[in-house]
Amino acid sequence: METKETLFDFLQQQSGKLLEQTLTHTGLTFISVLLAVAIGVPAGIFISRRKKLSGLVLGFAGVMQTIPSIALLGFMIPLLGIGPKPAIVALFLYALLPIIRNTYTGIQGVDATVIEAATGMGMSRRQLLYKVQLPLAMPVILAGVRTATVINVGVATLAAYIAAGGLGEFIFGGIALNNTNMMLAGAIPAALLAILFDWLLSLLQHINIRKTRKMVYLLPLIFLVLSSFYLLPDTYRGKMLAGFTPEFMGRKDGYLGLRSVYGLHMRTLVISDMIMYKAAYEKKLDVISGSSTDGRVKAFDLVVLEDDKHIFPPYYAAPILRNATLTKYPALAPALNRLAGRINDSIMTELNYRVDYLKQNPETVARDFLRSQHLLQPAGSGTEGTIRIGSKIFGDGYILASIYKMLIEGYTNYAAVTKTGLGGTKIVFDALTNDQIDLYPEYTGTGLLVLLETPQHITDSIIGDKQKVYNYVSQAFKKEFDIVWLTPIGFNNTYALMMRKTDAEKWHINNISALTDFVNKRQ
Repeated sequence: METKETLFDFLQQQSGKLLEQTLTHTGLTFISVLLAVAIGVPAGIFISRRKKLSGLVLGFAGVMQTIPSIALLGFMIPLLGIGPKPAIVALFLYALLPIIRNTYTGIQGVDATVIEAATGMGMSRRQLLYKVQLPLAMPVILAGVRTATVINVGVATLAAYIAAGGLGEFIFGGIALNNTNMMLAGAIPAALLAILFDWLLSLLQHINIRKTRKMVYLLPLIFLVLSSFYLLPDTYRGKMLAGFTPEFMGRKDGYLGLRSVYGLHMRTLVISDMIMYKAAYEKKLDVISGSSTDGRVKAFDLVVLEDDKHIFPPYYAAPILRNATLTKYPALAPALNRLAGRINDSIMTELNYRVDYLKQNPETVARDFLRSQHLLQPAGSGTEGTIRIGSKIFGDGYILASIYKMLIEGYTNYAAVTKTGLGGTKIVFDALTNDQIDLYPEYTGTGLLVLLETPQHITDSIIGDKQKVYNYVSQAFKKEFDIVWLTPIGFNNTYALMMRKTDAEKWHINNISALTDFVNKRQ
């Protein structure tokens, strides 16, 4: 009998990666804080002398800090692309407010009689600033630096979503896979870094005032050294770089399978599904994980590599729901099954293209599709109950959730609400089993390998036959979870590895084995 993996076991296995991401996280934090000190302290000095502008400058810094961090990163991507640049700029903007405000407050808080005495001694404004105001304000300024550092240690976890690395890689992977050990492997070091840096800066904050002048020169040097940690882990410079979603990194039908079956070992970055296709197109990533029916494959001129050793099972989509829900709402299954067999691979690719690349509203795309299939009906009374429809954070999930909503409201007297973008597989499946949603679209391959964790010998015996996979999954879900799989929709949205078509042709790579050979030769 296999024993459950402990946090200590996980930390031992991932010690190299953990050290690398901790150094990256430290570097990101201090690069951004160093920039914020370089801009924020002069800005605080400036508004202490031009008090009419203080409201404007502090207001701008305050607005920057109120923008949700994930949104701020999103705003940066069109301007700076992915990777460290947008992450550093976003973190810099978050660190500005406490540094500007504390510099301004510290200088304003210097006793007026001290200023008068220094002025009476004949000190110039410059001498007054450097010899009196800044030394006396230094504890308050350092308090702002402490606050900015602690804030940025936390916000820097989000940098992993845009391929900038850091401890967020473990946190997002753990969330996607419902892996507590993985989440703690990122969260605990991040918390410890915040405590450590806050304590070290507190020691500087209480330093003897006579030594503050030396500290003015020493502190930037310390921050510069810590900032350089971001460059230390980069031992793969010039080699191929892969970008994978957090969930793909931890799945047997993902990077774990690529390593064990193909022997593929390459530098990887965790990245959001929303931006990885464009990152491959812009040559910031060489290989990405993706979905075979994603419209961005076509939009960004990518090519899907053949899975010649068959680690990706069939991924036929179908709505799944609890048996109790079907009993309570008997008209639900006939309404949903009207979609059965209606969407093939090419149709799903086109629908995804409209949402993912053309940025059309999923509801509009869903309505146009149903109208083309003569399935669009006016909504019923909605008086016989409300159905909650969930989806993962992928384009096809948003589209299918909208289609299900229109079918339910058009062919029953139930109302329907959507709860889209629920994250990875484990999150949305737990929402279903915990009665927080009533149904969502799932894939047979995901059910087979991730949710059922089917033994290898069974997987090997059925993986090549889509009907056998569906039959096994539907029967096992009914027995183990009392969850029903309705009739498949028709398309096979299998996992895939993708490259730019020009690179694949240049290097004669048409399948994953050829990619593995090519990567091994370059390492």
